[in-house]
Amino acid sequence: MALIGGAHDTNSCPQSWPNTKATSSRPLSPLRCSRPFIFHPTACSLPPFAPFAHPQHTPGLKRTMSEAPHLELNNSDLPDLDPSAPSNQNTYTNGNSNKPQLTKEHLYNSAQSAMDSIANHPATQNVKNTINNGPVGQKVKAESAATRNEFADLANSRTTPDQPAATGQPLTHYHSLFYRLLSWKNPRATGIAFAASVLFIFAARYLNVLRYGLKLLCYTLGATGAAELAGKAAFGHGFTSQVRPRKYLTIPKASLERLLDDVEQFINFFVIESQRIVFAENVYATVAAFFASLISYFLIKFVPLWGLALIATTVAYLGPLIYIQNKEVIDGHLHRASTLAGEQASQIRDLAAQHTGNAANTFKSYAGEYTSKAQDTINQYRGRSASPEVKREDFPAAPAHEPVPERESVPEGVPAPAL
Repeated sequence: MALIGGAHDTNSCPQSWPNTKATSSRPLSPLRCSRPFIFHPTACSLPPFAPFAHPQHTPGLKRTMSEAPHLELNNSDLPDLDPSAPSNQNTYTNGNSNKPQLTKEHLYNSAQSAMDSIANHPATQNVKNTINNGPVGQKVKAESAATRNEFADLANSRTTPDQPAATGQPLTHYHSLFYRLLSWKNPRATGIAFAASVLFIFAARYLNVLRYGLKLLCYTLGATGAAELAGKAAFGHGFTSQVRPRKYLTIPKASLERLLDDVEQFINFFVIESQRIVFAENVYATVAAFFASLISYFLIKFVPLWGLALIATTVAYLGPLIYIQNKEVIDGHLHRASTLAGEQASQIRDLAAQHTGNAANTFKSYAGEYTSKAQDTINQYRGRSASPEVKREDFPAAPAHEPVPERESVPEGVPAPAL
């Protein structure tokens, strides 16, 4: 069987015949033709060593070809074997093939289709409907919604209290937050916070967080570096650079300022509360802090720091809860204890006043007695009686006339002084 070209002139297919003129500067391919090829089973009468025969040069062959059955193939379905063709630019390149990308996309599409098949399977749909629409699913949804609402309410409670400190300074919004947290007004949020605090204490005690952090950092950097080097060595481009984000993550200035403001408020909360306790703004808080420090002073001798932290956290969270759950009983006992303390204080005040009066009277009697004795002793020392009587005869009589002064005698022969 011979492959005979269709009826066309030599200028329409210059790459098929040697005597045609080239109309393009692009390298010609012997297998490219703009006309369809025709397979002629009756063309076996050609000479055995005849070159490709063109119907224009063989009129008999042209008639035979027109009568013979033929099959036309569109050359658009055939591959283009010209390396310079645009469709083969990515096929005959060295190291610039898109094969890794196509493979990655193929794997991703395969995995996605597998996941979709599993998700859309009737058994999976039945299990999903049973879980979502069953009593357990409904209970889980309700609890999740309630937990989200409680955390939202706890976050909205971060407002500055209206009542300032004793010095007139405004308190921080963490006062309202911790009051609402420890008062168990949002039990789910408070319980989760308590469990997280306890887990953090145990993790800090039994897990070497710093060592595991450095280990994770080492593995991460090693994996990314090895993936980049292996990809460049095998495919000409690294794997890590393929997943690199277009823009690195940054912290906005507004978010950073809000974070710093929260840190400032958090630190000032502890500073203000410590001063309020020291200066007895709330005497009950001061007394409670005194007993807590006293107990800690004795426990520190045989209890480690993480144990003290666990005890303090448990008391801080469970103490208010116990009081809330038994508020009436505790308030009754506190009222009875306050009444007894008041009665005892009143009795002590009365006894103190009575003893003070008796002591004052005794002191007065002793003071009078000792004063009398001292006066007697002084009078005896002076030779007088304790109570002398003054009589008229004891005083001299008053003169009845004016006294005349006496003149001094002057010797004779001495002249008298001139007046």
